[in-house]
Formats: sequence, C-alpha cells, structure tokens
Amino acid sequence: MLIILPPSETKHRGGDGAPLNFASLSFPSLNRTRLEIAQELATLDVDEAMKILKLSEKLRGDAEANTKLFNSPTTPAIMRYTGVLYDALQANDLRHPERLAIGSALFGIVRAFDPIPYYRLSGQSKLGGVTLKSRWATQITDALAQVDELILDFRSGVYQSLGKAPKAYTIRVENKEGKIISHFNKHYKGVLARVLAHHPEQATTIDEVIEIAHNNRLNLRIVGSQLVMVID
Repeated sequence: MLIILPPSETKHRGGDGAPLNFASLSFPSLNRTRLEIAQELATLDVDEAMKILKLSEKLRGDAEANTKLFNSPTTPAIMRYTGVLYDALQANDLRHPERLAIGSALFGIVRAFDPIPYYRLSGQSKLGGVTLKSRWATQITDALAQVDELILDFRSGVYQSLGKAPKAYTIRVENKEGKIISHFNKHYKGVLARVLAHHPEQATTIDEVIEIAHNNRLNLRIVGSQLVMVID
C-alpha cells in the first residue's frame, strides 16, 4: 500500500542530512524535471521570486532559502512538512512510514525517507510563465503507474492535477448530512494515514483498508473509486 499525502506550505527548517542529491530520491524518472525546476527556482532573484511565489515581506526568508536549494541540509521528507495533517500523522513514531509518499510541486512525488531540503514552491506557481502542471505533464502519472500496490491518494486537487495516480482511491471527508468538511479535512486525512501507516499489517485491498479503519473507530466506506470518511 502506498498513501500519497499532500505537501504543506509550512515546513521545518534545517536538517542534518547531506545536501540535495537527486540520485537518492525515489521515482528516478522524475529527476530531469526535478533538476530543471530546482535550478530555475534557485537562480531566481529574491525579489522576483517573492512576486512569482506571491510571498509577503515576512516570508522573504523562504525566497532566500530557495537560492540555497543545492547547498542546504536535508531531512527525510516525512519530517520536513508541518501543519494540521502532519500534526495528526505524528510521523516520529510510526511503525511503517515506508507506506507513505508525499506530492510535491518541486519533486513530483517523494517517499517518506527521501532526503529533501527546505524550499518554497506551491502547485499553483508558474516558473518562466509556465504552469507546473505543464512542466510535469504525464511524468508523475507515468511514475505512479509503475507502482504495483494499492494506492490511496490523499492529495488536494491542485496536487492531483500535477499528475493523477492511475487506479488510486481518493478520499472525501464529510459530515452525516453528506456535506464536505473543509476546516478539519486535513486533520482527518492525517488521522487515517496514521492509522494505516501504524497498523502492524499492511492493507493490500480496499476492503482491508476499511476494516482497519473501522477497528480504529473511523467511519469509512467506499463509493466507486473514492473513500468517504463520515465525521459525526
């Protein structure tokens, strides 16, 4: 099972790993585009980067960090990202973080242990006037098509648009009235990801995913190719 999480704009700084080495990343077929995007991002003038990335002055440090992409320390991807989903995930003590991957505007898709630096780039950004959706084209989809296991895609629409996962199950979080829950959406995705990545046995079918969720008091059902989590 591979659970693809969305990235987050907020990230932990620093790290104790060696600088970025594309050869150490999963899905090597993405490396050419990763390098092209990273080089363009790292060579942007800071003021220009702030305009392109739509950053306020208080986030100037993020634009400056991009200029050091190839020299700054790395940390495992699962420990780089912060925010509501990652607070719920509690990645530091997961039994099986290898079941997790993360979508990324810069790296396409990375697995939990892939070492990445601090950076700032959203899926809606344009570099050189070109959207990242155009940059990635079919590459992410092609890479995920080679994954021979059950895929659960928890990414948001923006990151799914960079490259859909073939035959993946997506997720919808709703209340008992069937209305989409937006405010706590990320939290509950993190809760479910933790349950599945912490469980001793790996789910290999969607029925096993639902069984594990139910055993952990999560109301989950399948509708077509979508998992629906109902929150009381």
